[in-house]
Amino acid sequence: MLMKYRNFTPFGSISALTLGGGGIGNVWGKTTRKEAVDTVLHAIDSGINHLDMAPMYGRGEAELVVGEALKDRDASKLKITTKCQLGTLPHDKVYEKLNESLIESFERMKVEKVSLFLLHSQLIKDNYQLPVLNDLRDSITTSLSCYFDSVIPAFERLKSEGKIDAWGIGLGEEDALISAINHEKQPEAMQCAVNVMNSIGAIGYISKKPDPNRILKECQDKDIPILAIRAVQAGALTSKMDREPHPSGRDKLDFDDYEKAEAFRKLSKEWGESPASLAHRYALSIQKVSSVILGVKNTKELQECIEVESKENLNEVQLKELEDLFA
Repeated sequence: MLMKYRNFTPFGSISALTLGGGGIGNVWGKTTRKEAVDTVLHAIDSGINHLDMAPMYGRGEAELVVGEALKDRDASKLKITTKCQLGTLPHDKVYEKLNESLIESFERMKVEKVSLFLLHSQLIKDNYQLPVLNDLRDSITTSLSCYFDSVIPAFERLKSEGKIDAWGIGLGEEDALISAINHEKQPEAMQCAVNVMNSIGAIGYISKKPDPNRILKECQDKDIPILAIRAVQAGALTSKMDREPHPSGRDKLDFDDYEKAEAFRKLSKEWGESPASLAHRYALSIQKVSSVILGVKNTKELQECIEVESKENLNEVQLKELEDLFA
């Protein structure tokens, strides 16, 4: 079973599947360090050439797993992404914070550079008021002026220093993201939520009415390289949620989405496919998606996704039938 590769400008090409850090960092249910290490090794041996990590995944656990997995491996052909939850800082503090976060990631993963460095805090327009958690705005979001004036120059400096090969962004308020995409210095890659529900669930707290497809389309139109996240929408598009609701209720929207996806599960059964398999096929079938980032936490879940990747893409009729479930 051969992994397919797709065009992805920052790397040249990329495996159609990417191993994400959420699962091996215990974000999507519990796993052991050994199982997580085995998952990384199985991914590499199966032809996956991109690992998508971040300090926030298990408070460094995912990156420590990568460091352990790669200690006896030649990682020269492997592409690694990490991120930084920056917030909005004074101009003279931005490079310092990004560089410090990056160096700490290097130490955990036992690498000297990364292929892609992403802003992990969500982008907002200046003076934008969050619908919730507005008192935490400066720590969990990055303003456009901070991004344009400080973050982009800091990313470019890190490139010139040889610490990163490329940089990009991810989530945020839609108008802010569209401004960033259309800026004279475009992001070199974007992480876009891509799923049949057009939902980002619990992490969609920035916008009053999140619309991931709007950002996806803008990236497609502007030829911004796309990495797809949330293919199974935090478990909502699987057979069963693999974790209990958080006591704080912070993931309530993910569990609400699970209830909304009952018709999707019914249709997947009629098509003779598991919901998770169908959800991943959907994301893999969307135009200009270079790679789908997996949130798997063990080798069994990973192997299921590898088998999905070997199937044909869904056709236009199938895509429409799935999308009509949530129209």
